[in-house]
Amino acid sequence: MASRAGAKTGGTGRFSQDERRRDSDHVSFLKHKGFRWLWIALALSGASIAGYLMIDHDPRPNGGTWYGYTLGTIGFGLILWLALLGVRKRRINPGAWSLKAWTSAHVYLGLALIVVGTLHTGFQIGWNVHTLAYVLMLLVIATGIYGVIVYATLPASLSANRKEMTRAQMLEALTALDRQLESAAQPLARAEADLVIAALGQDVFYGGALARLTGSYPGCKTARALRGMGTGSEAEARVTALLEKRREQLAQIRGALRIRAMLEIWLFIHIPLTIALIAALTAHVISVFYYW
Repeated sequence: MASRAGAKTGGTGRFSQDERRRDSDHVSFLKHKGFRWLWIALALSGASIAGYLMIDHDPRPNGGTWYGYTLGTIGFGLILWLALLGVRKRRINPGAWSLKAWTSAHVYLGLALIVVGTLHTGFQIGWNVHTLAYVLMLLVIATGIYGVIVYATLPASLSANRKEMTRAQMLEALTALDRQLESAAQPLARAEADLVIAALGQDVFYGGALARLTGSYPGCKTARALRGMGTGSEAEARVTALLEKRREQLAQIRGALRIRAMLEIWLFIHIPLTIALIAALTAHVISVFYYW
């Protein structure tokens, strides 16, 4: 009986743990552990501001004072640590330093860098490598904010656009329409049939990165076929209806491509800027110690 009770209790315990884990998985990284990293970031920012205001120093503390060096060291360490998120993504760890926890820290401590970095400069801006590092830091943070916004809003739009269809299913639906169009276009006149053939022969993914980001496809041959299609016969009416469905299916596929591109494009800016920031920071640190 005792063993059964123990097994039952153990099973209940495992069930509770699994339930808590599932609840945790559904919580946004922004809300991780009750906004733990938001409060830590606010505490860091508040302490930095309080220290800056309380220190009796004339002129005010800047990068060349002991407080400026302290903030600079904290900021430099944070930037290097936050840049390791890409490495962290390649490891599986559900514990205290799960990817969700690391991402939450990445976002909030990254925002705290605005305060730490600005106070480190002492509001002294010039045409030098120090200001370059500061500007690059702000650009990295700005692109990071964009990334947070798109990852918080666009996945829902992507899901709604797909209408519970996978990319493969959307392409299969288009292929089925193309087969019907190919058959329905047989009775058409040569000029109209050529328009349909051109539409069917056009690559679904034509247009490149710019078209995907803007959602604009001015050279769409399906739209051109619709404009050139007559409505005088039953065959023309049937082909027009199928072309309308094809245009709608293409719009769904292109909508998914646009949302996916918007989700990914910021990384092509954020990561190079981060690398440039680390390089500028290294030059900044070396120059400071060289002239110290």
